[in-house]
Amino acid sequence: MMKLLILGCHSATPRENKHTTSQLLDINGSMFLIDCGEGTQMQLRKSKVKFSQIKNIFISHLHGDHFYGLIGLISTFRLLGRESPLNVYGPKGIKEIITLQLKFSKSWTNYPLNFHELSSTQSECIFEEDGIKVETIPLDHRIYTNGFLFTSESEKRKINTAVTDKYNLSPFHFSQLQKGMSINLEDGSIIKNKFLTLLPDPPLKYAYCSDTLYHEPLIEKIRKVDFLYHESTFLEIHSELALKTKHSTALQAAKIAKKANVKKLMLGHFSNRYSDKQVFIDEAKIEFNNVILAEDLKTFMI
Repeated sequence: MMKLLILGCHSATPRENKHTTSQLLDINGSMFLIDCGEGTQMQLRKSKVKFSQIKNIFISHLHGDHFYGLIGLISTFRLLGRESPLNVYGPKGIKEIITLQLKFSKSWTNYPLNFHELSSTQSECIFEEDGIKVETIPLDHRIYTNGFLFTSESEKRKINTAVTDKYNLSPFHFSQLQKGMSINLEDGSIIKNKFLTLLPDPPLKYAYCSDTLYHEPLIEKIRKVDFLYHESTFLEIHSELALKTKHSTALQAAKIAKKANVKKLMLGHFSNRYSDKQVFIDEAKIEFNNVILAEDLKTFMI
């Protein structure tokens, strides 16, 4: 199961109740922070998230509304006495930016701060641990930008209760079965795993597509994902502005979702020029029906 908490979903500058981009993805208890706009740590506080749970941060690109909250969060980790390592994945240059801020404020961290700088224009796997994999999704923006594809694979086989109920099995038998092992019964007989279990659940996939022009090359990478977040800064009436600034419209995001055959689309990164967000839904549904809006401090199950 994945749980997605939207910390901020608006573009450019923060407002009183409109925060810039940041998300927290919980995959079976592992917390991944995706982008870190200004005020992210305050949103984390409001959501009562334990800062110590965050071990990996993914930054899509080096525009302020996606990473200006990072130095503050890193500094707060130090003040809270953090000792565990923090991994930051982001474009080349992010290490220099953060290091200079720490250097001139004489606020070096007392915990390992590991930077994993990205520069490839091809998709690559940048994280893999405990059945969770993170791959980059190259995007088309004014500066080097990546989206991220999160995949959670279950290695545990599913118990076929219609069959196992016929046997007097102990709790440890079920643990063995989930691991793919055959079991030994008290009478000395052996039952092979394949007769008592079913295949594991299929991989669960979440795709995060940050700032980007309408970009069909990403379609193959996100094909049939369970949940797609795609920026929709503008509506079609401002499509010229979207082209100029290399952003997408709600209709264009829906076209990507449709062509990729994703299960659900979430729109976000809204321009503050629009007071009524329902129009984003109306426009997207011209192409793709299963669409929702991101909303600050709201949690979505995947």
